[in-house]
Amino acid sequence: MARFGGARAPAGGRVSPRTERRRMDEAGGPGKQKLKRPSTLQVYQREVKKRLKMKVFQTICRQLQSSKRFFVEAAPCVVFSTSSYLRGRKKRANPYEQVDQEKYSDLVRSVLSFRGHAQTPQTLFEEDALLYGPVSKSKAPKQEEEAGVPQNWFPLFNPEKSIKPDPARDPPVPLKIPLQRSSIPSVTRVLQQTMTSEQTFYLEKWRQRMILELGEDGFAEYTSNMFLQGKQFHGALESILSPQGNLKERDESLLESGYVRSVQHVLKDISGVRALESAVKHETLQYVGLLDCVADYQGKLCVIDWKTSEKPKPFIRNTFDNPLQVVAYVGAVNHDANYSFQVQCGLIVVAYKNGSPAHPHFMDAELCSQYWAKWLLRLEEYTKKEKSQNIQKLD
Repeated sequence: MARFGGARAPAGGRVSPRTERRRMDEAGGPGKQKLKRPSTLQVYQREVKKRLKMKVFQTICRQLQSSKRFFVEAAPCVVFSTSSYLRGRKKRANPYEQVDQEKYSDLVRSVLSFRGHAQTPQTLFEEDALLYGPVSKSKAPKQEEEAGVPQNWFPLFNPEKSIKPDPARDPPVPLKIPLQRSSIPSVTRVLQQTMTSEQTFYLEKWRQRMILELGEDGFAEYTSNMFLQGKQFHGALESILSPQGNLKERDESLLESGYVRSVQHVLKDISGVRALESAVKHETLQYVGLLDCVADYQGKLCVIDWKTSEKPKPFIRNTFDNPLQVVAYVGAVNHDANYSFQVQCGLIVVAYKNGSPAHPHFMDAELCSQYWAKWLLRLEEYTKKEKSQNIQKLD
């Protein structure tokens, strides 16, 4: 049996035309070199290059189409392939083709035609105003506009009193002048009546939160206990700093309280006590107060104010209006005839219930002068409020 090109010839030696054409194609045709069929990888690489070029071309067309001067419509990508792999791959069925498009045509058209506007700060403010109402804008207090300059200035220090200690004039025992009831406002009242709107807001927010947690009766009991603990703490310090230096037998347990343990490292730096729980009165500015202590702290005479707190207050700004209270007492001591000495510094000691070390906030003469200007502003504001209220009562 004869063979031709590696294939078996039919009987009789004759070859069909179809077989002969196939053999000629495989041999590359008459007079041509035999071509090597590309591999599947090469075909795939060519297809990828064609698709990338078409994507770049379509991107350019879209950019030109968005321009006003040009309008180019990209032709659909038509790819011919001789690869048996690509030719034999089945087309995946699209599940959306089975959906009744006429039934949902209105819905699709409404969704595709809607375009939400871009959100900007202005549109957000407008939506908030529509939902929650317009934002109430309040003017800044006048004292801020005046840059902290009181209209009626009065000095903090008294030039008629000596700064240096005078043992002959200093009291042998700490002064303890009782506070007399009068129509003159106290330092605490002035500060309470002139709190800023921000302070009032946070104070009321704290009160509502505590009432929500404890209830009305629980909150009343809580404030009563805090006041009682503060009173006992001041009484214990007064007994410790007094010349007798001993607590009564029934009050000895106070030495073990967390507040007293908290201030032990501060008490080591205190000496030369001049006054304890003593009343002061500013003769010119007409206000009164009850200071906690006047003593030397690390060698400098200070008005000392003891404070209790359940939260840490490591910075003087955390003490709110306490610095104004201290400088008000400093000014009153310096202009009260009952006190022969003059004070230039202040000290705020924040003691903690859990016994952790207290935070002492020292105020030198310069810092006291800065807070003194703020206190004068608060005092002027209080005076104006009182005058306006008296006028309304007369009307």
